[in-house]
Amino acid sequence: GEDTGIRFYGIPSGYEFTSLIETIIMVSRNDSGLNEKIKEKIKNIDKEINIKVFVTPSCPYCPRMAVLANKVALENKNIKTNVIEVIEFPELGEKYNVFGVPKTVINENIEFEGAVPEGYFIENLEKATKGG
Repeated sequence: GEDTGIRFYGIPSGYEFTSLIETIIMVSRNDSGLNEKIKEKIKNIDKEINIKVFVTPSCPYCPRMAVLANKVALENKNIKTNVIEVIEFPELGEKYNVFGVPKTVINENIEFEGAVPEGYFIENLEKATKGG
């Protein structure tokens, strides 16, 4: 199949198993489930974006953020998503100052913690295309 730009690093155990299954279903159906207005904003992004979502297996809020990032990647080939299990990759956790999860880093210059609303996430993607 086609590369969707979606990657999971580490074993998706605990709550993260859900985000893996949801992502597999979403990709196999080629349907992000996002509303048309948001899809349009995502499709208009014409620069490369790299999203890192740091998660842990015991975090109940992490799957929501991981799946949202993956939905966005499915809608636009310029967007790549990396869901990183931070306990298994402590060096990345240290590099990106991960003290709480989920932590999202967009293009190395925009970062935030928590499972944020779709609108806030999309605003930050658009901001990333303008250099942060």
